[in-house]
Amino acid sequence: MPAKIYSAAIAGLDAQIVEVEVDVSFGLHRFDIVGLPDKAVQESKERVGAAIKSINLKPPYQKSWKVLVNLAPADLKKEGSFYDLPIALGFLKATNQINFNPEKKVFLGELSLKGDLRPLKGVLSFALECKKKGFKEIILPKENEKEAALISRKRDNLKIIGVESLKETIDYLLGKVEISSPEIKIEKILREISYPVELEWIKGQEYAKRALEITAGGAHNLLMIGPPGAGKTLLAKGICSILPRLSLKEALELTKIYSVAGLLPKERSLINRRPFRAPHHISSEVALIGGGNPPRAGEITLAHRGILFLDEFPEFHRDVLESLRQPIEEGIITILRARHSLTLPAKFTLIAASNPCPCGYLNDPEKECTCTSSQIAKYRRKLSGPLMDRMDLFIEVPAVKFEKLISERKIGSSIKIRERVERARKIQKERFRENKNLSLRSRTLISSLRSENKMLTNNEMNIPEIKKHCQVYPKSQNLLGKYVDSGKLSARGYHRVLKVARTIADLENSEKILYDHVSEALMYRIREGDRY
Repeated sequence: MPAKIYSAAIAGLDAQIVEVEVDVSFGLHRFDIVGLPDKAVQESKERVGAAIKSINLKPPYQKSWKVLVNLAPADLKKEGSFYDLPIALGFLKATNQINFNPEKKVFLGELSLKGDLRPLKGVLSFALECKKKGFKEIILPKENEKEAALISRKRDNLKIIGVESLKETIDYLLGKVEISSPEIKIEKILREISYPVELEWIKGQEYAKRALEITAGGAHNLLMIGPPGAGKTLLAKGICSILPRLSLKEALELTKIYSVAGLLPKERSLINRRPFRAPHHISSEVALIGGGNPPRAGEITLAHRGILFLDEFPEFHRDVLESLRQPIEEGIITILRARHSLTLPAKFTLIAASNPCPCGYLNDPEKECTCTSSQIAKYRRKLSGPLMDRMDLFIEVPAVKFEKLISERKIGSSIKIRERVERARKIQKERFRENKNLSLRSRTLISSLRSENKMLTNNEMNIPEIKKHCQVYPKSQNLLGKYVDSGKLSARGYHRVLKVARTIADLENSEKILYDHVSEALMYRIREGDRY
């Protein structure tokens, strides 16, 4: 009688339960795996045979056994090496070498030739699916048990069993050893945050710091323009220290993304800090947006709920930059291939840095620009109008003077700025939670990410929300009208100014958007000479 063991497969960012059926009969020796396995799965028969032999049990090739392994559902592509453990246990059960009850248990793990278990990626997705489907135990490599235990609670009755080898797994299943589930103090992990750069360490650049506070307060997009060495990269890194702390749901969402991508740090089972991704300007469109065969997450998904920093902005390939336009607006990216369709979250804050010209010293009072007018024009044309229209704030970052570099004075504590940002985000969260008339796009976005009570920011507002929450006084309306009628503001730019003004008002704990708020938002929006 065939043995049936439960395992799982990754489909995008989510997991799906897979039934591993093993049938053993006498005949000409064969070991076949069916059910759309990739090369790594097909090679598992060699690892399984060596691992079983290492613990002094009868391997598949010792007798005239015809072994057939079926991975169901058969129309789901099976990838990876984590089917080794369920295949080995299914074979041993089918040949009556061990006897255990596999019901309500999920097995995951890659076997070494000695029978040791190697760590996996995507474990949090597996654990969430097992919890959803009502399984009682997850048996997986010891190194992954803390990650899986993030969603395990006593009331859930879901046990996380970490094992180091095939031998230990068999001993546990036969009742020879007892293994308890690990306990993870998630709240403590979320509190223990350190930042590589604190905003208060940066000397000068008060104007830029204010823009970063507004950027963090409403998750707005920012473009910094300045000469080399002015501190644009350092400022971008410093914004991480003033971003609001992650909620538990956001932390689990990010951990799930990084685990599937294989980027979860070994020393940390939970992502407790908003991501900061800074891809090089030679990155391809697939690396930035996502894709491949099968489709995988790109940098914009890895930057979800955090910062995507693009240094040397005009040096990126034009098609790569233009592909950012839709994710900036929608907050998700849908990758379509002939046999695959994958929708991934991509609600990131874009911070870009650029020189004013190829040499970097255009209009610099101290250094002379060596670029020709044609070189400058070509450099600027790399950034299209539609892309620039999606940026919310534009700031000049001048070179820092010597007296400010050596000054011991600290202006603006990162902790105090973060408190103002968190207060503003809390205001936004309450505002959108009370909103019963969300647009169709907003409802679709929320449901697509499968998250309840997701924190929304001012930058995510659509036209109905802007009309409801961004009403301004006639004096402010007249000011905005002059800029729109003169062609300095497009319709999209007008709405983005209102969003930024709403964030400035939230930072000042003001229910109304005042004239000063609109004026400051326009100051960050209007670029001198419309240079970009």
